[in-house]
Amino acid sequence: MKQKVMKRPVENYIVELNKGSVDLTILRNPRARRMTLRVDPKPGAATLVAPPFLDTRTAMRFVRENADWLTEKLSQQSIPVPFVHGSEIPFRGRIHRIEGLRTLRGTVVRRNQTIYVPGGRDHLARRLTEWLKDEARVALSAATTEHAVALGGDLGRITVRDQKSRWGSCSPDGNISFSWRLIMAPPGILDYVAAHEAAHLVQMNHSQAFWKLVARRIKGPEAATQWLRENGPDLYRYGVNH
Repeated sequence: MKQKVMKRPVENYIVELNKGSVDLTILRNPRARRMTLRVDPKPGAATLVAPPFLDTRTAMRFVRENADWLTEKLSQQSIPVPFVHGSEIPFRGRIHRIEGLRTLRGTVVRRNQTIYVPGGRDHLARRLTEWLKDEARVALSAATTEHAVALGGDLGRITVRDQKSRWGSCSPDGNISFSWRLIMAPPGILDYVAAHEAAHLVQMNHSQAFWKLVARRIKGPEAATQWLRENGPDLYRYGVNH
C-alpha cells in the first residue's frame, strides 16, 4: 500500500487575480475537512485553510475559481489606523480617542472614552500596545478561569499574543493562548472566546459535546461567532505602526 506524503503545512505564493494579485498563504490543518478561503487582516493577503494532504494544484484552482469573490473582499479591506496621538480605536467595544501627554507620568490612564498615554509621542505606540495587552491578559485570565472552574477543565498557562490565524488556541496540556486584540471587541465577544477555549480543556474538538459545554456558559454563541466573522478582521487594522 502506497503511503501518502504529507504536504508542507504552510506555503506562501503570490497569485494573480482578475484584477491585481494576492499574497496567498496555504495553511494545511489536520482538522480541516474542506477548503476555506478567507481574507487576512494584512492588506492584499488571504489564507486558504486546507486538509493536510491536499495538493497545491487543487488549492490554486480553488482560489482562481473564487477570484471574483476574493478580489471584491480585498477591495473592502479597511484603512489602517496607527497608534498615534488623535487616533480613535475601539476598547471593549466602544470607540476611544488616544491622547499622548508628555506631562503625564506613570501608566496609561483611561477616563470616559479617552486613553491618555504618558511620555513622548515617539513611544506612544509601544506603551499603548503594552497597556492593551495587559488589559487583555487580566480580562481573559479572569474569564477563562471562571469558565474552566465551572466546566471542570484543568487550566494551564494563559498567554496573550498578536496571533493572526485564531482568536484563541488550547494545547493538549491545558495552556491557552489568546489574541490581545480581543480587548478591543465588546466584552461579550471576549467572554465567548474565553468560554470556547475553556471548553477545549474538556473536549479537544468541535463535537456536539463540545458545543454543549460552550452553551452552558454562553447564551447564543452563534451570534458571537458571526460577530467575529464579520467584524474580527477589522480589529487587525489598529496599531499597524507597531
